[in-house]
Amino acid sequence: MRKTVKGEFGRVLTAIVTPFDSDLQVDIAQVKKLVRYLVEKGSDGFVVCGTTGEAPVLSPEEKIALFKAVVEEVGGQATVIAGTGSYNTAKSIELTQAAEKVGVDAVMLVAPYYSKPSQQGLYQHFKIVANSTKLPVMLYNIPGRTAVNISPATVASLAKDVSNIVAIKEASGIMDQVSEIKCLLPDDFAIYSGDDALTLSIMALGGKGIVSVAAHIIGSRIQEMVQAHIKGNTALATRLHTELFPLFKGMFINTNPAPVKTALNLLGMNVGGVRLPLVEMPDSDTEKLRTLLIEKNVL
Repeated sequence: MRKTVKGEFGRVLTAIVTPFDSDLQVDIAQVKKLVRYLVEKGSDGFVVCGTTGEAPVLSPEEKIALFKAVVEEVGGQATVIAGTGSYNTAKSIELTQAAEKVGVDAVMLVAPYYSKPSQQGLYQHFKIVANSTKLPVMLYNIPGRTAVNISPATVASLAKDVSNIVAIKEASGIMDQVSEIKCLLPDDFAIYSGDDALTLSIMALGGKGIVSVAAHIIGSRIQEMVQAHIKGNTALATRLHTELFPLFKGMFINTNPAPVKTALNLLGMNVGGVRLPLVEMPDSDTEKLRTLLIEKNVL
C-alpha cells in the first residue's frame, strides 16, 4: 500500500466512472484499462465509488471488487481513495473496514444523504466511521445531492477531535465556506475542490487540488493548469482555466455521470451506460457534447 502523508493524496484526483458491460454489469477488465489510461494522462489518484462512480446503485460486493481492481492496477503509482460513506452508519463502517483490508490509501465519507442529520448527527456519524479505521479520511460535502451541508465549524471540530480526518472534498459551491474552512483549520488539512470549474478559485484560497470529473478526458491539461498555479504562473493558469471552462461545464450538460461516460465512449474507452434510475442522455445532448469535444480538440 502506498504510504500516504497527512492529506497528501495528489493534486488531480479523478472521481472515476464505473465501467459497465452491455448487461450493465461491472466490467473489471475495463476498470483496469481505464485507470491505467488516466494515470498516463495526468491523474495523481482516484476516488472509486463516489458520485461519478454511481455508488448508490453498486452492491457492497461490487464496490469491494472495484477497490481491489484499482489497487491491483495502480497501487503504489496513484492514490486510491475508496468511497465508503452512505446514509447508513453501520454499513459505512463495514465497507470502510473492507476497503482497508483490500489495501486502499484512504476513504471518502459523503454526508449522509436523504436522512438530513443535524450538525451533531453529522459529527457523530463521521467520528464513529473514522474511528473504525486507521486510514486517512476525506469528508465529502455536496449539499446539492445530500440535502445537508457540513458546516465549517463541524469540519473544524472533526479535524480537531479525530486525527485521521485530514481532508474534505468541498462541493457546496459556496466560496465563503471554503474561506471559512481555511480560516478554522490548520494548513495541513487538505481542501479539494469538488467542482472542476472552481478548481483554480479554491486553490487560490489555499486548496490542495481537485477531485475531478473532467480529468477523464482532459487530465493532462488540468494538471498543467494546477501546476502553473503552484509555480506562481497565474496568467497561464487563468488562460488554461478559460480554455477548459466549456469542457468543465459540458460534463454536466446532463446528470453526472451520463455526460462523462458518453464522452469516454465517444473516445473509444467503452465504459458502457448508466444504471437506473439514471438514463442515457438524449441524442440532442450527445450531439452537443460531441460538437464541444471536436471544437476543443478532444475528439
